[in-house]
Amino acid sequence: SNVLAALQLGEQPSGTMAHALVMALSAMAGSEEQAFTAFHQYFPGAPLLIDTYDTIAAAQQLAAKVNAGEMELTGVRLDSGDLVTLSKQVRSLLPHVSIFASGDLDEWEIARLKAADAQIDAYGLGTRLVTGSPVNGVYKLVEIDGIPVMKKSTSKVSYPGRKQIFRSFVGGKVKGDKLALVDESNISGSPLLQLVVQNGERLHQRESLQEIRQRTAATVASLSQETRRLDSPVGVEVDISAQLQELILKTEKLTAEAQRTQR
Repeated sequence: SNVLAALQLGEQPSGTMAHALVMALSAMAGSEEQAFTAFHQYFPGAPLLIDTYDTIAAAQQLAAKVNAGEMELTGVRLDSGDLVTLSKQVRSLLPHVSIFASGDLDEWEIARLKAADAQIDAYGLGTRLVTGSPVNGVYKLVEIDGIPVMKKSTSKVSYPGRKQIFRSFVGGKVKGDKLALVDESNISGSPLLQLVVQNGERLHQRESLQEIRQRTAATVASLSQETRRLDSPVGVEVDISAQLQELILKTEKLTAEAQRTQR
């Protein structure tokens, strides 16, 4: 990790928090505000990530605490949405707090943000620090101690609860996928996600290269020509189960209520 690298190099690690931490602490402590308070107990004054649910609402809450002398805050991080507009709004609320920005940034996007007079003091780069096209893989927290959680960041909304993907076929070709909760039993189709490691132990025999090759070839062959074509491919149709839709609405409501309560 970056923290371990810094320690081994004799440097002092610094940074902000992750969305998953905000979501986990919010679920356990009850609100985003309490998550911030818990984080500052271990990292006093450290920059806070404020776009997990509502960037401006979070900035307003922090501004009230900073102005009342109840909190010392060195910075906030924005990771989604219109960074130009949001940074200007956050600056008006927290004029003496540093604003950090991240989210698949590169030198071209940073130049665009600066030209638009974005009120950003520092940028976090990661995904695009590569030669060639980056593979952007991230994990999303969906449940903690049985409590479903979801992220509400602009253009980065996640669905709550542990899930499974059920794939249906017609004539050996993929018809569509259904995203459902992992414990739903009334969904037709073949489950695609498999548990392969549990408590550090492998659950299945290691596949040979020949077996992997055959399985992969069969999977690709099951896709339609429209999905496999290079120009304007058509993605596999994905539906959301009724139970998952119900959980999304329930989690959205609970999250909104928790945020209103803290105000």
